[in-house]
Amino acid sequence: MKRLAILGSTGSIGAQALDVVERTPGSFQVVALAAHTNVEKMAEQVRRFRPRFVALADPAAARRLRDLLGNPAPEILEGDDGVVALARLPDVDFVLAAISGSAGLRSTAAAIEARKPVGLANKESLVLAGELLISRAKANGVDILPVDSEHSAIFQSLAGHNRTDVRRLLLTASGGPLRTASACELDDVTPARALRHPNWSMGHKVTIDSATLMNKGLEVIEARWLFNIEPHQIDIVVHPESVLHSMVEYVDGSVVAQLGVSDMRGPISYAMAYPERLRLDLPALDLSKLGRLTFEPPDPLRFPAFTLAYRALEAGGTAPAMLSGADEAAVAAFLEGRLGFRGIAQVCEQVLEAHSPEPLRSVEQALEASEEGRRLAEQLVAR
Repeated sequence: MKRLAILGSTGSIGAQALDVVERTPGSFQVVALAAHTNVEKMAEQVRRFRPRFVALADPAAARRLRDLLGNPAPEILEGDDGVVALARLPDVDFVLAAISGSAGLRSTAAAIEARKPVGLANKESLVLAGELLISRAKANGVDILPVDSEHSAIFQSLAGHNRTDVRRLLLTASGGPLRTASACELDDVTPARALRHPNWSMGHKVTIDSATLMNKGLEVIEARWLFNIEPHQIDIVVHPESVLHSMVEYVDGSVVAQLGVSDMRGPISYAMAYPERLRLDLPALDLSKLGRLTFEPPDPLRFPAFTLAYRALEAGGTAPAMLSGADEAAVAAFLEGRLGFRGIAQVCEQVLEAHSPEPLRSVEQALEASEEGRRLAEQLVAR
């Protein structure tokens, strides 16, 4: 039985991971849960899964949770240090890193330093400090297993093949809720419309990133480090049906792909149980009912955000962290009605252009660069 720490348990990925635990009795034991402020949902999860340790990044929320649970209750830690402590617990065999944004970097790094296998749903960790984390994981003999559906598909499509035979990776993108919108329509997109993703149920930040295609750009950065492949060998293809999750093209022209229903519990369970597969009671993929699968190139004129990720990779060092921080601030401003939809990419581009990258030497430096990107983006939004 694998003992789990689920960091970000009240979010979309964390909740689906706990659903996998319930669907596969005897496979997992939930030792620790961490979240930010969602006291009510955390209390419900504690009652259902009986973890021995809980952490809430917001100290006030941790105190409310203690009052709500009463006795008996698990050990409740608070603040970022509390979340990091859960990632290092000796009684944990596997850490699911599902805290969104730059807030997940410290705990992901702590799990790697503690030699814990990590299921990575927090792409920002590799965007901010991919070179550092991958180097430390190799030094510590730690597996970083992708949870994103696209990277899980590539991971599965690489199995049994020589990495030197890879010609390129093909990351699929649904195109999001605005795929067919004209340039004029994009000027007037509301947060409500941008949040209506046609295929996936995700948090607000990642859903808006899907609408701008920034999510796909960040996944390019993640893939570059996860699979040790050059940026020019990573391409994006829009696939509206979200059935074929990504592909690997080999030097002989063969393309190996992974297909499945649009349900994140598949890649979550694959990472949590690796190298085994779990029997999940999910709908089967019926290709005969789908009719057809379609593919098209991404449009950099309507959706320029993904191109910024390639530019950040080319610049190197702290540039990806600056881009990530700027995107967090710009998306927040859009959701609050302070910035137009097209302004998200415009603000991110201006932040990237204003930045002089420095070689990346530490996790703290990556976090500082992300925070600087956020501050600069906020200044641009305010103007």
